[in-house]
Amino acid sequence: MSEQTFNAVVLREEGTKFRAAVENLTFDALPSNDTLVKVEYSTINFKDALAVTGKGKIVKTWPLVPGIDFAGEVLETSNRSLKAGQKVVLTGWSVGEKHWGGYTQYQRVRGEWLVPLPDGLTTRQAMMIGTAGFTGMLCVNALEDAGVTPRSGPVLVTGAAGGVGSVAVAILNKLGYTVSALTGDREKHEYVAGLGAKEFVDGPQWADLARPLEAQKWAAAIDTVGSKVLARVLAEMNYNGVVAACGLAGGADLPTSVMPFILRGVKLLGVDSVMLPSNERIKAWNRIVIDLPANLLDGITAQTVSLSEVGAAAEAMLAGKLLGRVLVDVNR
Repeated sequence: MSEQTFNAVVLREEGTKFRAAVENLTFDALPSNDTLVKVEYSTINFKDALAVTGKGKIVKTWPLVPGIDFAGEVLETSNRSLKAGQKVVLTGWSVGEKHWGGYTQYQRVRGEWLVPLPDGLTTRQAMMIGTAGFTGMLCVNALEDAGVTPRSGPVLVTGAAGGVGSVAVAILNKLGYTVSALTGDREKHEYVAGLGAKEFVDGPQWADLARPLEAQKWAAAIDTVGSKVLARVLAEMNYNGVVAACGLAGGADLPTSVMPFILRGVKLLGVDSVMLPSNERIKAWNRIVIDLPANLLDGITAQTVSLSEVGAAAEAMLAGKLLGRVLVDVNR
């Protein structure tokens, strides 16, 4: 098999120059991990877009095959919990950052990073969901674990037209929550309304720095943006409100004060999908099959691209021109 070749996107740092290109690799070029997977699909997440375009300090090892998630079939493994022919999905574990990732037709990874694909989910559907959708599910879990129910009041989702936001809106709506959405673009309202958003809050105030406390509006929120947007979300939370924060599309800073926390009892919960323990991953994937309406997956997926088209799609994502998820068919 070492003589066979396949295609992969490879990022290289050549002096001060950055290069991303589809290359023809042999199996000998792959990492020496215990499980070989025939990759079928990957996705483009915000972190991927930063890595592929070289616009973010995402890559920790050179050269690197990017792609922080993928789904496919196990071909060979020495991991006792896996077997050849098994369908699996991978998200997190710094794949696509420190370790070679999913923008390739074959990949070798550690078996403990892989989650068996839940019954009722195809590899294509798994990557329609991807890391972003998986993170959206984790955010919903975080709100529920903190005691938020549909009767608690309206839930705000920021970045609601993006990958995390789209899935979060769809799941929350199915569970009976009243969902309000911030998209940053009125042209995206029809799409997000189709996922279940009942109200939109886009307005010029979201570009301004909020006061320490604003009028109370939300029982809970899922924030994918960070920075001034998260600061306003915190300032607008109801007493004992809960915010699940998982993104920094608007920046990693948080220009706020302790006021929401000590005067209104607001809870800010950080949600991470990278180093989540395997048992929690399995629970979340199994729940997605139940709580994410399957009929919405095609609507959430904006487009399907090939390996050679990943760069252009990543640029479009960073420019805010995409809705929902971008599927990567590595064999197209």
